[in-house]
Amino acid sequence: MTRPLARPAFEVLELDHVVLRVRDQAVSQRFYTEILGLTLDHVNEPIRLIQLRCGRHLLDLLPLADGESAGPTARMDHVCLSLHCSDLPALADFLRARGVTVEGDVVSRRGAFGESASLYIRDPDGYRIELKPRMAGGYS
Repeated sequence: MTRPLARPAFEVLELDHVVLRVRDQAVSQRFYTEILGLTLDHVNEPIRLIQLRCGRHLLDLLPLADGESAGPTARMDHVCLSLHCSDLPALADFLRARGVTVEGDVVSRRGAFGESASLYIRDPDGYRIELKPRMAGGYS
């Protein structure tokens, strides 16, 4: 009888990156850089991957294959971006003025850094993105 393998010592620290499959990389890149303020970190031409810097993490944009039509909510509900923002309703107005779909109102939700106000938006591919200000000190 074989003994089950022991769980090796490891600790998940935090997310490293999230990959979004997008219809138009240029449109998505402009949205995330010009509207949300992420910065271009790296482009891997051979696999057509664009990596955008999001604080310590990366948001990767990978194009859908020709004819592929994977819906944005097929397997993922949303990605939450932690941010510094003292006026989330004003940010919602700013985003709406730029044609960004804002879902609902600013409401309090619990996340990795505690309970605080947040807002849901949709990116150009329909992915739901939660914008959640982080309180001073990391936890609210």
